[in-house]
This record gives sequence, C-alpha cells and structure tokens, in this order.
Amino acid sequence: MENRPTTPGLTATSPAEAEIVSAATEGRLARLSSLMHDWESLDGRAPNIVDSDETARRLVEARLGVASSLFAAMRWKHEPTAQHCLRVALSCSGWSELMGLPDEMRDDLELAALLHDVGKIGVLDSILSKPGALTAQESLIMNCHWLMGEQILRGSCASEAVLDVIRNTRCWFDGTRGDGDRRGEDLPLGSRMLAVVDAFDAMTSDHVYRRAMSVQRAFDELYRCAGTQFDPDMVTVFSKLLEKDPLAMLERASQRWLVTIHPDWVNSQWRRGDLQPSIGGPVSTEALFQQKLVDNMHDGVIFIDAGRKVLAWNRGVERLTGVSGKSVRTHQFVPSLMQLRDEKDQPIAENDCPVAAALRTGVQWSRRLHVGGREGRSAAVDMTASPVADANGTVIGVTLLLHDVTSEISLEERCQTLHDKATKDPLTQAANRAEFDRVSAEFVQAHRETKRPCSLIMTDIDRFKSINDTYGHQAGDQVIQSIAQMMKTFSRAGDLVARYGGEEFALLCADCDNATAAQRAEEIRIAFSMVRHTSLGDRCVTASFGVTEIQPGDTPETLLRRSDRALMQAKETGRNRLVQLGVGGDVREDEAKPTAAASKKRLVGNTLLKREMTSDSPLERNVEKLKGFVADHHADILLTDRNRVQLRLDGEKGGPLFRRGADRSIRLIMDISLHEESFAPENNPRAVFKRTRIAVSISPLKSRERRTADALERARQLVVSLRSYLLAVDVGGVEAVTEEAGGLWHNLVGLFAGGGTNEAQTSAH
Repeated sequence: MENRPTTPGLTATSPAEAEIVSAATEGRLARLSSLMHDWESLDGRAPNIVDSDETARRLVEARLGVASSLFAAMRWKHEPTAQHCLRVALSCSGWSELMGLPDEMRDDLELAALLHDVGKIGVLDSILSKPGALTAQESLIMNCHWLMGEQILRGSCASEAVLDVIRNTRCWFDGTRGDGDRRGEDLPLGSRMLAVVDAFDAMTSDHVYRRAMSVQRAFDELYRCAGTQFDPDMVTVFSKLLEKDPLAMLERASQRWLVTIHPDWVNSQWRRGDLQPSIGGPVSTEALFQQKLVDNMHDGVIFIDAGRKVLAWNRGVERLTGVSGKSVRTHQFVPSLMQLRDEKDQPIAENDCPVAAALRTGVQWSRRLHVGGREGRSAAVDMTASPVADANGTVIGVTLLLHDVTSEISLEERCQTLHDKATKDPLTQAANRAEFDRVSAEFVQAHRETKRPCSLIMTDIDRFKSINDTYGHQAGDQVIQSIAQMMKTFSRAGDLVARYGGEEFALLCADCDNATAAQRAEEIRIAFSMVRHTSLGDRCVTASFGVTEIQPGDTPETLLRRSDRALMQAKETGRNRLVQLGVGGDVREDEAKPTAAASKKRLVGNTLLKREMTSDSPLERNVEKLKGFVADHHADILLTDRNRVQLRLDGEKGGPLFRRGADRSIRLIMDISLHEESFAPENNPRAVFKRTRIAVSISPLKSRERRTADALERARQLVVSLRSYLLAVDVGGVEAVTEEAGGLWHNLVGLFAGGGTNEAQTSAH
C-alpha cells in the first residue's frame, strides 16, 4: 500500500448472529472513530467536553515525559500527523490491554505509536502538505521519514525495543517490502499491531488528498491486504477489538497515562533533556463567537499566515472545493490546492496567486477567478485577499474571502429552498414524513446527477413508552421537541431534519459521506444524553442512531431501509449507541449501459443480464452482506440451494426504480451463485487466501415482457446495487458468465438464517 495509507476489513461470527454483531461492531467503530478524532471526549477519567489542545498536551506529557518536546515539534511541523499518532497510540494501548500483553510490551508499543511518524519533521513542507498525488521522487523522499525518525529517536530513546517496533512497522508481513530478512511472525508483535492500527486510522481520516473511507470499505481493504502487508491474525483480532466498548477502552488508556504511570519511570525511557513549554490553552469567548460566525458563513473564508500555511478553512470553502477543512489545516496554500484558474480558464501561476500578491505588497487584492470542485466542475468566485498586519505594520497573514457568483444553484441551496417551503410537523416544526419522502427523492436524484455524497441519520428515543407511561404525554412531547432541536442544532445548510413518526427522526445530510455522518450522529448522541429534562425531574434520556450513505444503485427506499436497519440493530445491541451500515460512494458505479441496438431488439430466451464478480472477502461475510441487500430491497427468497440463492424483486415493493408505469410494474428474478475459492498471490505463492466468486443472472418474471431497454436498465441498476453491497468487482465481459470448475462449494441454506423456498421467509431478514 502507499505511504499515504489505505487499509483493510471485518469478519462475521456465527451465521445466525453475524449480521447483528457486524452492525454492532460498525456502531462501536463509529463511536471509537468519533472519540479518537475529537479529543474533547478524553480527559483521562470520564468523557467530558474540554479543550482539545489541553487534553492532548496532558496525555502526551504524561506518557512521554521529557520527550514531549519531540511530539511538540512534530505538532508544529504538521498537526494532522501529531493527531494521527495520538489516536493510534490510544487505540494500541487499549488493544494491548484487551490482549493481555505484558506491561513492558504495552509500554514499548505505546511509545512507538506516539512517535512512529516523528521522522516527518524532516520532510519538506511542499511534500508533506501537497494536496495532490506525489510523484515517484516525492514518494521516495516521503518514505525516508522512517529512517529519519529512527535516527531522531536513537539520539534520545533509551529503549532498543521501542526502536525495534518502529523499525519493523514499515516491513510487510510477507517480506516483500522492508529491511532485512524478517517476515511473518519473526516481526515484533508490536510492529504487526501498529501497522494495522496506523493504516486503519489513516483510511478513516480526512486528508487533503483523499476523503475518509467508509468503515466497511476500510475493513475490506484490511482483509484484502491481510497476508501480504498485514498479519492476517492481527487483522482478525483487531476486528474483534471493536466488539468491546471503545469508550471504556479509551477511558482506561487515558487513565493509565494520567494516573497509573509514574513520571520518574516515564522519564527513565529517555536520555534527559529540558521539557519544552507546551502549546495550547483555553479559548476566549470572543474567539468562540468568531469561530462560529466564520464556520456558518455561506461565503468561503480562509485564514493564511505569513508562511502561507492554512490556519482556518470554513464550510463555505468545503462546499466550493470539496476539500475538508480538517485535512487542509496547516498545509501550505498554493493555487493548485483549489485549482485556481483565471478568466481565460488558465491555471494561476504561483507568483500570480492572490495570497502571494497580498503578502508581498500589503495591499488588498480582488479578482474574479474560478475554483475547481468535485467531478471536474468549477465555480466562478469573486476572490478578495486582505492582508492582516500587526501593531507594527508587519503583514502576518492574509484573509481570503470567496463569494460564489455562479448562476447554478448548488445542491445545498436547492435542498435549503425545499426545506423552507416544507410542510412542518406542528409539534417540532421539523419537516413531516411526507416532506421527508419528497426531499429524500430529490437527494437521490441530485446524487445521480452530481455524484456528490449524501447520508441519512435515523434516530429513535430509547424506552420512550415508559416516559409517556410514567410522566405523561406532555413530558414526552417536551422530550421529542428537545431531540428535534438538538438535530437542528447539528444540521447544516442544505440538510433536512424530519419527524419520521412518533419519537423517530431523520436527518438528511447533504454533501456528507459515511464517516462524517457517523461523527455528527455521535456528537448528537452524546449531547442529547447530557440534557437534563425538567419535565422528567432532571432525568437524562438517551437515543439510538442508524447511519448510512447513499451508494451506487440506491433508491430512496433502499437508503431508508438500510438506515432503519442500522437503527434497529443499535436498539437490539444495547441502545444509546450508533450503528453504521453501507459502503457509501467508495464503489464507482459501472457506466456500461445498454446500447441503442440492444434497446431495440427483443429478448433472446428469458435472460436479461448476466454478470460475474469477485470479492476479496470470505464467503460467510458476503452472505451477511447479501442478507442486507435482500432486506433493503424487500426481495422474496424463492430458493436457497447449496451455493445458489434465487430472489424475486417486486416493482411495487422496490419503489420507483422498478415501476414501468402507473398501472403495471416489471418484476424480476435474480439468480445469485456464490463460490469460495482459494488462491495464492504471485509474489507469495506459499500463502493461500480465500475470496468469493459471484455469478448473477437476471430474468423477467413474465417471459412475455418485451420492453427490453426498460428491463435492461432496471437489471443493470440491480447489479450495480448488489456489487456495492458486496464490495465486488466485475470480471470478464458485461454479458459473460463463466462456469466454475471444482473448488469448495458452500451450502447457503445454513448460512441464510431461515433460508428455504418459502417466500414468507424474508421476514426473518
């Protein structure tokens, strides 16, 4: 994998419980991701909202002692790298505890994780902060940070074991990359653990060069690279880690650092030096007001210091460019960061950059330019660069203002217009269910046109009936109003908050991927659980959440059902938690469509479409994903026989995707065969791994159906959707299905809980 890491997957348990366990694990991972990406929830004793810089400072100084200056230097150089190291170290600490590792081994792993990227101090800013892909030469320089880090630590670290963990973390499990002849279990256990956590956190974090992956996609990537880059046993154990309570795990890890470990022992791991003063401190009330104002401005606002590093990047700029503010902070501002182009659509040279001009001359600079956005689109903006000077007149930075002057109304503005005109729920003033149904269809259509992500958060108040029974319906109404207001508080321009029914609410998140939606849902969950309701005698109430992102082949109905399924699993696995399902937009939709010639010809035989795919996941994991596909599409199971599943998809149940007209619908038969096969990679022929081959055939229920173009389009959308659920890739031609010879065929009757030929069995899913 690249030095800018991408990573891997999760295994199911027993078939009867695997889907609930998998979904619960997704929910715990979303909570863990939220906690590790927001230091506000860690104060070493109990979750609390504290200053993030102060929390980080306390944790780092407690664990590194006199070596905290190394972490401070890394933070000054590139803050996202320092944040990544702290998250990885806390996760490794919790993992070590759950595995029961000896204290000495756990200590070595914690120190190695905190400083494993310290060598990036020596990487050029232009490479470390580059918004685009690295060249071959730049990648070579970036990969040298491991060697630089080892040299930095060798001059200060008294533990050879810590250096050994860091030195071998970059080595691949199969020995194809790294130093020396060590491979497999000859590599230190700490190195194999750190490699998995390091890559997983990198994949699920926002970067300026890549958005965060969905949880499911990240786990599948881990499994794809298990046996080559990663220890397959460690990948499996790491997936089991998330079945534990991540909040309690992080509390114990932070408490160990702040309370249990004695400072004298911490300092004994290092050659003593002067402790550098820590950075960070309480934020003033005035600064909080200013930050809130900047974040909620529709116009784009960027703060840049004299060294041309980005200090702030508000949501308005995110909307225009598609680049996350978290991922770009501390990166150097260059015109290519937002693909600046002039009136003649020519790239802006670095010397002609408005920021450079304002810093050089100290004069305000204004001009109409174009900025690049998602999918190659651009937006015209009036850009104003205003220099900021101190009391002595020295220019210390630039404020960049971007006003969108394009005539095209953005997705957020269109959704906001619909929200303003929506029919309101009289109790909460949120949109009602009918308006939600209408706007969700608009979201899906907008996604198909623009390919921008959108997500759905469903929430339900826990044990609400007991509130009504104990305190009365008026008290229950006040609780409903409270969660509705909480969801509005955390919504953004273009989002829609709706009361879906009773105590159940939905939040449609425009321009928001799975990871971001899960983080927002976790923030709502924590904030709502801390509200004391006077009508309940100052009691607190909790809520459960289900999150998903639209993915290729989705309809409004499948998006809603998947989110609702996640919510139900959150309820079934303990309440007051979040479950995240779906792979989001990580899978590209196949652009192959029926040709004009195919549209005019009549069907040959009774088959519309055949397709063959392959998935890097084991067969049992794909069966659990297939159950989700069946449930979300309201498919009837006609047959489960050894390796084969036959489904019927009814137009009226499947929604507008399958409706041919107001009076009739096209009903399709989907035949799916799954075959687990073993294979050996070319670069490691002695290793044997498993993957799943999937063969799909779609036919109309009625053989007299002759509207070939319409039927083919519906069949294609179903295949795209199935491929998204299974995270599979096509093999062979579009219409080609090869017959597998030999191999290990599995009996799907046992794997499909309650499988059989009775159509009523779909209720079990």
